[in-house]
Amino acid sequence: MSKHARARSRPSGKPRPIRRTRRVALAAALGLATFTAGWAYLAQDQDKAAAARPQARADARPQAADRAARDAQREAARRAAAEQGLTGVSEHTRARIPAESRQLILVTGRAADSSESTAAFYTRPAAGADWVRTESWPARNGANGWSVEREYGDLTSPQGVFALTDAGGLLPKPPGTRFPYDRDNGFVATGLGVNGESLAGSFDYVVAIDFNRRPGRSPLDPVMPDGEDKGGNIWLHVDHDGPSQGCVGIPKDAMKKVLETLDPAAKPVIVMGPAGF
Repeated sequence: MSKHARARSRPSGKPRPIRRTRRVALAAALGLATFTAGWAYLAQDQDKAAAARPQARADARPQAADRAARDAQREAARRAAAEQGLTGVSEHTRARIPAESRQLILVTGRAADSSESTAAFYTRPAAGADWVRTESWPARNGANGWSVEREYGDLTSPQGVFALTDAGGLLPKPPGTRFPYDRDNGFVATGLGVNGESLAGSFDYVVAIDFNRRPGRSPLDPVMPDGEDKGGNIWLHVDHDGPSQGCVGIPKDAMKKVLETLDPAAKPVIVMGPAGF
């Protein structure tokens, strides 16, 4: 039988072995090619991710620096805002400040019954302009805090808005003082403070607070127009490291600075009371 006859005599339902082998080889080749391509793509993606990571870190540094710069700008703006206008004062108290006043001392008590406070000096160029804080010092007030209905001997400081018109003291007036200044040996405190501390030097420099007094006279003037029951001789004077009977005390250097700065033409006032009054 010839080879062609043998080929024709095979059953038609069985594929030739040579063709099966070729299919398997082809499939294997295709699978390998697909796996290789996939691995190549994966390697490329990993390379791209690795290349992007340093860039992301590099980008994060400028972003962090930008955030820090913005935070610093906001903090500077907050501090500037705190120095513009009167902080810790109610609208009612603001309304009592004379429009013509261009100098102001703000004494803010820690609490209604506290003798600890802060004094700050403010100026403004014209009526209606923003107040600008120029100085700030620790301060003391009455041992029992603040009162709108002060009575003699209650150890409170009067709360409100008061004019400043006259000054004096045991020491010569500081150079540049424009207020009327009465140098007198009567500016000597006797006895001890509320906490038993020495009062020596308390009245070296004094600015009279126009509460129950006659403006235009020495702080030593004894007349009390609203009656002795309210008490008088309420002064801004040198702190003696303790609470007062009603006056406001600030450091000696601060008192000297106040006397050098106050200008009668600026119609200065003192605004004093607990925070938020």
